Order: sequence, then C-alpha cells, then structure tokens
Amino acid sequence: MKYYIIAGEASGDLHGSNLILQLKKQDPSSDIRCWGGDLMQKAGATVVKHYRDLAFMGFAEVIMNLRTILKNLDYCKQDIAAWQPDVLILIDYPGFNLRIAEWAKQQGIRTVYYISPQVWAWKEGRVKKIREVVDKMLVILPFEQDFYKKWDFEVTYVGHPLIEAVKAAQQAPPLPPFSDKPIIALLPGSRKQEVLKKLPVMLSVAKYFPEYQFIVAQAPSLDDSFLRQFTDAYPNVSTVKNQTYPLLLQATAALVTSGTATLETALFGVPEVVCYKGSPVSYFFARRLIKVKYISLVNLIMDKLVVKELIQHDLTEENLLKELTLILKDTARHQQMKADYATLWTLLGDGTASEKAAGEIVKMVHGK
Repeated sequence: MKYYIIAGEASGDLHGSNLILQLKKQDPSSDIRCWGGDLMQKAGATVVKHYRDLAFMGFAEVIMNLRTILKNLDYCKQDIAAWQPDVLILIDYPGFNLRIAEWAKQQGIRTVYYISPQVWAWKEGRVKKIREVVDKMLVILPFEQDFYKKWDFEVTYVGHPLIEAVKAAQQAPPLPPFSDKPIIALLPGSRKQEVLKKLPVMLSVAKYFPEYQFIVAQAPSLDDSFLRQFTDAYPNVSTVKNQTYPLLLQATAALVTSGTATLETALFGVPEVVCYKGSPVSYFFARRLIKVKYISLVNLIMDKLVVKELIQHDLTEENLLKELTLILKDTARHQQMKADYATLWTLLGDGTASEKAAGEIVKMVHGK
C-alpha cells in the first residue's frame, strides 16, 4: 500500500517519523512518500520537500510569502496525483493541509488527519469543512474528542505521541554533561522569524546568572552563523544542534517558545517560562481571533496556569528575569510545577499513540 504523508514543521517531522516506523511494522510492504524532514527520511520515507522550505509563521509572514506557498500547494497536488497513494495522511499544519484535504476529496483520495488543527483555539467554524473533507480524524489531546462531538464529528483519541518520544529519550544512554555548571535551556523555535523576535530577549537575562550555563537548542533548520550573531556576545551561552532532548534531560530550567516545545519541556520535568513574541500585525490579528485562555499546551491541557506565559509586550528582560528567578529560587513554586507536571503525564495516554494511529490507518486502508 502507498501512504503519502504531509508534515510542515519540526514537531510534525518527529511525530511523522514515529508513525512511519509503526506503519512499516504493521504493513511491512508499505511504500511511504512524504513532505517532512530528516527524521521521516531516516524512518524510511522518501522526502519530496523539506519542512524548512514550508515554515511561515504568523499572518504577516504568510502574506509576504504567499506566492511561494501557492507554488508549494500546486506542486504538492501534482505530486500526489502522479503518485496515486492509497491514503493521504495529514499531520497538523492546517493552513496548507486543509487546502490539500479539500482538493484530495474532489479527487476521491482517502484522507486521514493525524494531530488535529487547533480549531478549538480559533476559527472554530473550520470544523464544518474538516467534517466534509477528512475521512478520519485522529486526535492527541484529551479534550478534543468532546470538542468534535459537539460538532457531531466522531474522532478517535490515540493519546499524545510526545509521551513515547520522551520515554525513549529518557531510556537512551546518557550523553556526557554539556557543562560543569547547572544548565538553563533556551528553546527559541525552528523558524528564523520567531527566533529573530524572541531569542535576543531570552538571551538578555544570561548576564544576571553567571553561575549558570545557558544553552540554546539549535533547530536543524537554522544555520550556525545565524545563531552566532545573537550568542557571541555572551560568555556563558553556547549552542547544541539536534540534541534538544538530551539538553532537557540535563537542564535545571528552561525558557521556551510557545508551541509543542512547552509540552516537551514539561514532560521532561523541567521548570519553564513560556515566551511568545510575533510581528505587531500578526499579534494584532491573533489577539482578536484566538479564543483560548492560554497559549501553552501545558496550561491548556491542565486548564490552569501551570507555567508562566510572557506574551508580546510582556516578554521583556525585566519580566523574564523575575520569572526565571522565581522558578530557580522559589522552592514552593518549583514543587507545585513538578506536581502539576506529574498530573499532566497521566492525562496524555499510555505512550502508544503512534502504534494506535498506525493501526487505525492500516485498518482503514486494508478495509478491515
């Protein structure tokens, strides 16, 4: 059977790679073609286009790169049509993937959406379109099943795939220490646009903590020279590449950009401050459209403020210094965060999300 997978971000590459491993296990004769990254390629798929060429963040950035996005959409449709897969698997990345799903429906191609778009956060009306064009939705957050039920759309909850990824990292042989000082991890994201906005502020607090080593987790999509322009001014700042999980295993605390990384950091048990800063135009629209109370997945899943969120104008050197000092020095705050993290683990399934998702897809493709 032929499986065509589309993932447009680093987190999608991770979850896509684990899904591919399970698809190959459950359907050994499977042929897999994808849009993704190095992890999906390593898992055994043929990568058509790398996610680093797809990642545009925010309203303003999307408008500026609209021509490239439209070209990518056309190329993707042509490639799918030429390859004729038995099923199309879409991983998150809704701006692109929902357009592909609509087109695939018209072509009679079966579609599975793995990792739902965050329609519960904004553009709730998109559920009607999803219901029309997606044959099967596999969700990873515990509250999503009830959300979709409200819209009369039966979806399957498989648990969160980060559980298995984090468990695997915790069981891997440990790496030598990155530093002889306690470590504060900086996770500024994988897109240049977001790193430009956030990393300078995140780094600005390093000078107040000379007894700590600040280590930036460098995404594979970012060049060494690009990060050095920010880090070279700080004697207690260094970078590691393709080693985010080993870094989190050694970290005492972390400053983390909003998104999947906030949940990864929590699952590793690392106290964190969540940092978000977008372009003024993007933030203007987002503030009016987004309906959820929090931007971090940790707080959304727990439905309370577990980790501090510094958003847009609140992301300043002064505020970041205050919050980092709190999670490093305030014992009660530290212990409460750790207790909340333990509860978070129990809400996210048993660590077999990829296996369950692959099982649902294989069953659908083989008509069982």
